[in-house]
Amino acid sequence: MSLMQETEALLAASPEAAALIGISPRRFDGFADLAGAVLQAAADLPADLVRRLYATHPEPAALSQHDIDETARRDFAPGGRAAALLFGRGVQAIMAHRIAHQLWQSDDRTLAMAIKARAGRAFSTDIHPAARVGPGLWLDHGLGFVVGETAVIGADVSIWHGVTLGSTLADSGARRHPTLGDGAVIGAGAILLGGITIGARANVAAGAIVTQDVAPGTLIAGAKAREIGPAQISFAAPERNGA
Repeated sequence: MSLMQETEALLAASPEAAALIGISPRRFDGFADLAGAVLQAAADLPADLVRRLYATHPEPAALSQHDIDETARRDFAPGGRAAALLFGRGVQAIMAHRIAHQLWQSDDRTLAMAIKARAGRAFSTDIHPAARVGPGLWLDHGLGFVVGETAVIGADVSIWHGVTLGSTLADSGARRHPTLGDGAVIGAGAILLGGITIGARANVAAGAIVTQDVAPGTLIAGAKAREIGPAQISFAAPERNGA
């Protein structure tokens, strides 16, 4: 069965569940129609906007469907693709990001930021619309996922909850957030800072703090803070004369 047929069957089999998530059982007119219903129910995004964007931009629609396929393949939860789409916070958060990213690329940046803000409230994420996300991302749980503007996520990456792809605040350049190579696996609570590269198929353990490049196919774990010198950054207002 197609994803639409699987989702229609799941919703029809449990009207109470359909009512709880706010999607009435019905026939969907393709993936764009289904995505509009899901994101409207999950994040109160305008269904017409989602349908229009997915219908007119084949690439984000194909990427989202691949994300759903890969999430269902890698996850242990029952229900397959339909359950991944209807109940997966991470899947829905990345679908919303792909909408925002397309708008950002089309220079509709105010609307892109509005989508980011609305999705962030719904999914407890903060993903900058400019961040580039490759095909087949499995964002498990999704809660607390923070991604900076210049971050790049390769193909078939797996990321758990509470992960930050941030900057060191010391670099204002064009590459101030991490790049994750294809197939990288990032454990829950990991903090990756700066314009570093996490190599293809590398593993970053849960809770790790990473500020340097990680070689492909290697495992990195642990965090140990230490004093390295005087503070370098302050956002405090300048002291006023006579204060």
